[in-house]
Formats: sequence, structure tokens, C-alpha cells
Amino acid sequence: MFWLIASTVVACFMAVTMIFIRLRASKQPASVKKIILPPLFMSTGALMFIFPEFQVNWAQVIEAFSVGVIFSIFLIKTSKFEIRDQDIYLIPSKSFIFILFGLLLARIIMKLAIGATISFGETSGMFFLLAFGMIVTWRIAMLYKFKKLEKQIVYSGT
Repeated sequence: MFWLIASTVVACFMAVTMIFIRLRASKQPASVKKIILPPLFMSTGALMFIFPEFQVNWAQVIEAFSVGVIFSIFLIKTSKFEIRDQDIYLIPSKSFIFILFGLLLARIIMKLAIGATISFGETSGMFFLLAFGMIVTWRIAMLYKFKKLEKQIVYSGT
């Protein structure tokens, strides 16, 4: 029970941190580096699968990653860019906060349901894969939108 509560508190802390990072990011121009680094940094968490207690079977991998991809649709829809003074900025979305907390709530409910039938380690592994699937898909979509606007700046010559 302790680990369930602790992991939920950490997830809430990460959601609040994400909100502040997202709000701050809208004040500075976006870049390819700022878009692709978060999933690269997060990928180091896959080292958890070295330990047997975190290992999941392939069906669970596909299931968790797929749910993450589905969840990313909400983040993709709220991530828009605009061109200002020859730079590309991420437009802050008022609904982002609600979507982020809604996704967090959905993850907590799923964690409680799944955690009752499989071990804490497997649950942790599956939710890492869910989060990774979500952020990778979201960031790929952001990169696509960013590159599209970047070409627009180059072609317009402004």
C-alpha cells in the first residue's frame, strides 16, 4: 500500500511540474532539441527492465504502449505552435492542465485496478511503458508540427 500511495504522490508531483515547465516553455522559442530531449532522457528509465521484478511479457508491452499512444492524442490536440518574430513558440493551452490531470486520474484508476491483479513491479513497468508511449508519440507529433512551421518560415523568407 505504501508503494501505491508513494507512486501516486510522485505522479501528482510530476504532473504539477509538467504544467509549470509547459507554461515556462511558452515564453521561449521552441527548438528541435527541446522537443526531442525529454523522451531521450525518459528512455533511460527502461533500465528498470534489467531487474526481473519489473519485466513484463510482450502482450503487456504492446497493451501499455498502445494505451499511451491513445492518451497522447489529447496532448497532441492541445499542442499548437505559432510563428512570432522569426521564431516558433508553443502556444499555452488552457485545457492542457485539465487534460494532464484527467490523464493522471485515469492512470491512477487503471493502476488501482491493474495493481490488484499483478505485482507492483509489473505494474510499474507497464505504467512506464504507457508514459513512454504517450510522450514519444506526443513529441513526434510536436516535431512534425514544428518542422512544418520551420519550412514555412524558410519559404516565406520573413
